[in-house]
Amino acid sequence: MNINIEKVDNSTIFKLEGRLDTVTAPELEQVINNEGEALENLVLDFGGINYISSAGLRVLLGTQKKMNAQGSMELINVSEDVMDILEMTGFADILVIK
Repeated sequence: MNINIEKVDNSTIFKLEGRLDTVTAPELEQVINNEGEALENLVLDFGGINYISSAGLRVLLGTQKKMNAQGSMELINVSEDVMDILEMTGFADILVIK
């Protein structure tokens, strides 16, 4: 997976490409943790994500909990296939998706 980070005002945008699965989820989690307390508004751009597994969902849930305490988190550009997974698992109800 490729992760490109862009800062715009008080938002940090993570542009993700590839699969968010058992192999790549720890990498995303590590990058998010490295940003730490500096994250105020986290935007995850899923425009390049074509698959998400339960490991990826776990990272999203943990990150959402962290961001609820220090700012906000939203997903943008979610593909239809990934949106189907988020809806089936109930994550679409707890995440901000635009």
